[in-house]
Amino acid sequence: MRLTNNALGFVINFLLGIAWASIFIGAISTFLSFYHQSFFFALLSASMAMLPGIVAILFLEHIITSKEKYAELQKQTKLLQLLLSKEP
Repeated sequence: MRLTNNALGFVINFLLGIAWASIFIGAISTFLSFYHQSFFFALLSASMAMLPGIVAILFLEHIITSKEKYAELQKQTKLLQLLLSKEP
């Protein structure tokens, strides 16, 4: 778990799991529904069915990255303030 907040980390990881599951279920079920008509059409529709899950994963990863960046900036600010207070 990358986030330090346990509640937020649990919710985001849970939503990431749901997004990955929607990708796999959407791709497999759509492919199996359309492969009798055309293999190319089945691949195209499976990739279209995966798009909402991919967008959700990108959004959640962006949230995780921005929270990590914010935490790192807080650490750097504390260190810089410590350095400034030590100099004459």
